[in-house]
Amino acid sequence: MIEFRNVTKRFQRTKEGALPAVSQFTHTIESRTIHVLLGSSGCGKTTLLRMVNRMESPTSGQILIDGEDVADADEVQLRRSIGYVMQASGLLPHRTVMDNVTTVLRLQGQSKKKAHERGMEMLELVGLSPDLAKRYPAHLSGGQAQRVGVARALAPNPNIVLMDEPFAAVDPVVRRQLQELVLDLQRELETTILFVTHDVDEALRIADEVVILTQGAQIQQHGTPSEILANPANDFVEEFLGVRASRDLYVGDDNIVVDSSGRPLGALTGTQPDGPGFTGAGEGPNQ
Repeated sequence: MIEFRNVTKRFQRTKEGALPAVSQFTHTIESRTIHVLLGSSGCGKTTLLRMVNRMESPTSGQILIDGEDVADADEVQLRRSIGYVMQASGLLPHRTVMDNVTTVLRLQGQSKKKAHERGMEMLELVGLSPDLAKRYPAHLSGGQAQRVGVARALAPNPNIVLMDEPFAAVDPVVRRQLQELVLDLQRELETTILFVTHDVDEALRIADEVVILTQGAQIQQHGTPSEILANPANDFVEEFLGVRASRDLYVGDDNIVVDSSGRPLGALTGTQPDGPGFTGAGEGPNQ
């Protein structure tokens, strides 16, 4: 479990004082869930993520993992115990796929043989051919590189994985495949995943709980995707979600959901257009 207690982070200073990237943020991330921080660029969601593994330190407040303040942990050991997946995969270009996947394992002192065995297991787990083990990142597709990044993050079997806009740089088809991969891996490994995105569809698709943020990491609403869609807390949430929160939805021919102007929004796969069975096709205002 990850707990944020009145966390504030300031970077810049002006005549009026420090501008908080995060201001008095308090929230709990339950264990073994996919928790998504959703908001526009600059709202503080990545800063929150980076404070969990001490890549950034809070100006004030506390962040606890299973009751232990991360400020008291050795930062190197802390980072090695938490998986991290970033937007551009972050692979070391001069090292092979296998070397990238086993980086943390080797740093933790595992033998080359054991690390290689685990690396091969991870390539299989993320759906990559063992033939890719000796390739270099430059010879991978975007989707393959991101799968390698996921394999590297999960190789040490961490309890927590941080994902910072991990699939933003790949095409929509590959992005959907990678989202499915994350869902499958989380179910299998029961890892706690803290996921940052500005993409509404992505958040609603993968999250057990969504936290919608505005400037300074101010929480506008949090809950399951179904709860938020059914009962947006305020005008901002409804506008941010766009058509998904609208009550002017109609089911047309072939179960295609349209708005009051006839614009197609997505396909109805469940029982109600704004419930969990609604597959949205439109884009919100921040995508």
